[in-house]
Amino acid sequence: MAKKTEEKFNYSRALRILMEKGPEKLYLLWGPEDYLREHYLSQLKKLCLPDGEESFSFKRLNGPELDPRELEQAVDAVPFLSERSFVELRGVDLNRLKEGERILSVLSDIPDYCTVVFVQSAEFEPDGRIKLVKNLRGLCREIQFTRQTQGDLVPWIAKRFSALGKGIEMEAAQRLIFISGDLMNRLIPEIEKVAAYAKGEKVTVSDVEAVANHIPEAVIFQMTDLISQKKINNALEKLAELLSDKNNEPIPMLAMLGVQMRRLYAARLALERKLGAKYVMETCSCKYDFQANQLLQAARGFSLPQLIRAVELCAEADYRLKSEPVDDRELFKETVVRIAAGDCDA
Repeated sequence: MAKKTEEKFNYSRALRILMEKGPEKLYLLWGPEDYLREHYLSQLKKLCLPDGEESFSFKRLNGPELDPRELEQAVDAVPFLSERSFVELRGVDLNRLKEGERILSVLSDIPDYCTVVFVQSAEFEPDGRIKLVKNLRGLCREIQFTRQTQGDLVPWIAKRFSALGKGIEMEAAQRLIFISGDLMNRLIPEIEKVAAYAKGEKVTVSDVEAVANHIPEAVIFQMTDLISQKKINNALEKLAELLSDKNNEPIPMLAMLGVQMRRLYAARLALERKLGAKYVMETCSCKYDFQANQLLQAARGFSLPQLIRAVELCAEADYRLKSEPVDDRELFKETVVRIAAGDCDA
């Protein structure tokens, strides 16, 4: 029987279990942290196939569809020049397979010498309401590769910089995660870029700020910070930066803006009621001290009525985006401009 998906994925523990107990018959690997997923998969393959993918005992079937007959042939194939066979099912859409019963029948009778692994994309999430998924979870070892915590990421970032001949300050590592996100595959090119740029032996916050790619959440954080300082032209430059990237869709950007304005509202309440940074960290789910302190600083640049209205503007825009035929980018821009102008009209 499969173990329940871990809420907080501990990669070291998962790898230790694999090394101690050896490969199981059936795995479901999914979740956003694809760097760790692929690393775990490579370790699993090494245990099953000493010669790697060049082995005659390796078979890969690519999705999104899955032919039950092809799967059965791959599973039943006897290992050749290895103790185990390995079947990798890459990108199969488990939520929409047509012949679920036949596929489950094959997966329920995997030979002891075979390991079958479903490898899902970072965007995929299995739908537990579907019979195939529900029954599959009862047969397999399911591992969800979740985003790593700051405590895991900071030492990993330091190790990557060390391999490039650089040290890094703790605050700079935290800032890199905040600016570029907490997915390892996204951080690797940013680490290389920052290491190449930094002149000193130790990477600083300034180095990170200068060249690291900013994810939309970080740009929106900067934009609202600039609005609070009444640096409207600079804030509008950040707005233009967001809109110039065609990968940034208005609906999720508006959701991020709404979250940020609610955080600033909470920070403003904390200031007025003298609740402090700890309250802001807990209420706003801040990962780092500097986020809470920056929110408190930015909240000083807004009045409470301005922030209440800003939250309302985001909610109104979100409703219009989802219910009316509007130019979504123009509506997002209009919302930001109205917040920057201090629109307090009901």
